[in-house]
Amino acid sequence: MAASLLFTRWRQRLPSRCAVCASWPSQPVCEACVARLAPPVPRCRSCALPVPEGVAHCGECLRQPPPLDACLACCDYAWPWPGQIGRFKFQGEAGWAGPMATLMLSTPWVEPTLDEADVVLPMPLAPGRLRGRGFNQALELARRLALAKVDARLLLRTRETTAQSALPRSQRLSNLKGAFALEPARAHEMHGRRAVLVDDVMTSGASLFTAAQVLRDAGAVHVAAIVFARTDKPAA
Repeated sequence: MAASLLFTRWRQRLPSRCAVCASWPSQPVCEACVARLAPPVPRCRSCALPVPEGVAHCGECLRQPPPLDACLACCDYAWPWPGQIGRFKFQGEAGWAGPMATLMLSTPWVEPTLDEADVVLPMPLAPGRLRGRGFNQALELARRLALAKVDARLLLRTRETTAQSALPRSQRLSNLKGAFALEPARAHEMHGRRAVLVDDVMTSGASLFTAAQVLRDAGAVHVAAIVFARTDKPAA
């Protein structure tokens, strides 16, 4: 067995410090930090933005309902989570998928949503980004949320697009037009099915909404999204 693999397995057996408060020994994020920094909050059922207690949908979703029946987020995209998500996505620390998925499963309504789903679809990466990153973070999360239901080959990313973060909100949907599709020989499989989309971060919602519309157009009867973090509403 390679020395590097032996070291990795040995290190995984050792106690570790919480990545947030540095308490030791701990899980990757200790229970106290989860309670303090990822508490359940009322969110819009359609886009997961925070809303006042007792409010089901934000004003934007009431005016223009998105193609999602439900949207669930574990936490806000605020300290300390951007740093941990960055380690996960951009520094090759794919092991963060485990603790992040555990936090997602503790979010109200996530487990019932997964139980009722016929298929769980990770948001696909464009080929260039997948090559550069080495793995799809959404797929790693999806596997830990509901491995038996994950299908990583049904929903496809058909083309590279300008990074969404580089565009104003008003241009994000048009930037993604035609960027997602179902595997042509299998598109019929979505008819009459319930699907869950999985991603790490939801910003404007444009990517998830575009993918959800593809599933709707193929006959899906229910489309939900589950994400780890939700940003504040972006500027127009």
